[in-house]
Amino acid sequence: AVQWRQEGLVYKKNQVYLDIVESVNMMMSVEGTVLRASVSGAIYMKTFLTGMPNIKVGLNDRLSEETRASVRGVDINASAATSKRFIELDDLQFHQCVRLNKFSSEKTIEFTPPDGEFELVRYRVSDGITLPFKLMPAVKELGRTRLAVTVNLKSLYSDKTVANEVRVRIPVPKHTARAIVNATGGKAKYVPEENCLRWKIKRCAGHEEFQLDAEVILANTLEERKPWVQPPINVEFQVPMFTASGLRVRFLEVTDTRGYDVVKWVRYLCTSGGRGERSGSYEIRCA
Repeated sequence: AVQWRQEGLVYKKNQVYLDIVESVNMMMSVEGTVLRASVSGAIYMKTFLTGMPNIKVGLNDRLSEETRASVRGVDINASAATSKRFIELDDLQFHQCVRLNKFSSEKTIEFTPPDGEFELVRYRVSDGITLPFKLMPAVKELGRTRLAVTVNLKSLYSDKTVANEVRVRIPVPKHTARAIVNATGGKAKYVPEENCLRWKIKRCAGHEEFQLDAEVILANTLEERKPWVQPPINVEFQVPMFTASGLRVRFLEVTDTRGYDVVKWVRYLCTSGGRGERSGSYEIRCA
């Protein structure tokens, strides 16, 4: 018996869902150099299992040798065998159901799960990050009342992967009168109330490249006499079946004394925005 799970649970169909969800924080220079990047991630589970099952989750072999782990503020050193490449997991925090000695000795997350949905572990990664997108912006003054804006977007993930709802926000001066916008993919328009160009690409496959071109016409006001410092371009996205950290599930095992069959699902999602404190921002400077 464990305090986080009641006894006597029975399901006609036994199922386990495991989701690795990562949020990317990134700032890139106008030349395409990454100035800072980190990933905040979590493994979420949803279980509908009969009895008191035991679950084992094996992560890929690129975990670091000395990983800091914690459960409810109590830190331990979790040592694991290493390969030539590492995933440096920082601020690793487990649900109370996890048997920490198993992770320390075998690099396996072993536990009797709560019933329903819960967060199994959260983590942060600061090195070796694979970015999903690269943007190259260019802003050129055409006299005193016009700007030429060009933004090139390229997806860097596998061509077997497709991102959903890629949204690019490109700031323009407050005294913009109007803008003529064209894009080779998706839909783009000038949004006066937000002082920006909005570019939306519904589906973006891996290794695809799109370009936005805009002519921004400025109003003759006192604002034009002040130097304009352009804020960064912001990108929002969701990329299923992709992790920026490289974290993967090697195996997902469910055992119970009754020996029933289990339907198992493992999914991945990389996003520019997460849940609460794990929300991210994906920004590119224009100057």
